[in-house]
Amino acid sequence: MLQQPYHLYFERTDAIAHMARFYAMELSTSLFGETCLTRRWGRIGTRGQIKIQHFEQEQAAVQLFLSLLKQKQARGYGHRQFPVIK
Repeated sequence: MLQQPYHLYFERTDAIAHMARFYAMELSTSLFGETCLTRRWGRIGTRGQIKIQHFEQEQAAVQLFLSLLKQKQARGYGHRQFPVIK
């Protein structure tokens, strides 16, 4: 079972290229005790797309989470405060 949930929200903006993107990740536990990695991405201000992956072992989910974190930072995404959805 997941020791603690993880939430990250990144944004990448470039006014010259008319780019305003977000990428959000969350590690949580499903109702069946599996570790889930939920990813959302798209243009800022939209709902974007969503992908949910289920893992039997927490370690595999954390490794993918950290790998995606490094990839997004290398592409210029910066950490932002997670937005409150109303």
